[in-house]
Amino acid sequence: MATRTPKKTESRAPLSRELVFETAVAYADEHGIGELSMRKLGQELGVEAMSLYYHVANKEEILDGIGDHVIGEIELVPLGDDWKATLREQILTARRVMKRHTWAPKIIETRTTMSFATLRYMDAVGGMMLSGGFSVDLMHHAMHALGSRLLGFTQELYDDSDTLDASPEMEAAMIEQITSEFPNIAKVMEEIQHQEESIVGSGCDDDIEFAFSLDIILDGLERKRDEERERAS
Repeated sequence: MATRTPKKTESRAPLSRELVFETAVAYADEHGIGELSMRKLGQELGVEAMSLYYHVANKEEILDGIGDHVIGEIELVPLGDDWKATLREQILTARRVMKRHTWAPKIIETRTTMSFATLRYMDAVGGMMLSGGFSVDLMHHAMHALGSRLLGFTQELYDDSDTLDASPEMEAAMIEQITSEFPNIAKVMEEIQHQEESIVGSGCDDDIEFAFSLDIILDGLERKRDEERERAS
């Protein structure tokens, strides 16, 4: 008599808030944050979208959660003897995380409250400054001066991604207009093009510009710290 072999069922981790956030982060990495929805996230998890509501209230709570998840990926750099080198490395560590999740800055900058993940990170950064001889007042000003750079990204004034899709004719017309009406901007564009064509040039490299600005701010904060110490002595 033949015996029936039961079908093997694929084991799946039980649904949880953390699994929802992990899956949402992976989905946004692959498809972009604009494609993320409760329905699509449910499909990724192999459940009905309604099942997600047992763990998260709505999509906005998912956005809160994945922002925290990404910030939680930032490893904290151990305190060193050189506060400036330590803080610089911490911020560049954060930047590497943001570059893995290119959608994350737009989500983080739209949050209206500071989460525990962000507070944990900011507390560590504050400790780096205090250990380097900053007063609490100067640390407070420094955090405002650094702004979103503390988390590894800058809030750009304009999104120029659309210009990358311009036709050669449209691009040529734009360059001609800029050259004739905005000569100083034209010089910058010419210099960038020259650097991009040069072996040693950097062109307009976002990472180089980020580090350049960061170093200027850190150098300025170091001067302020030294001035503060002189006044106190």
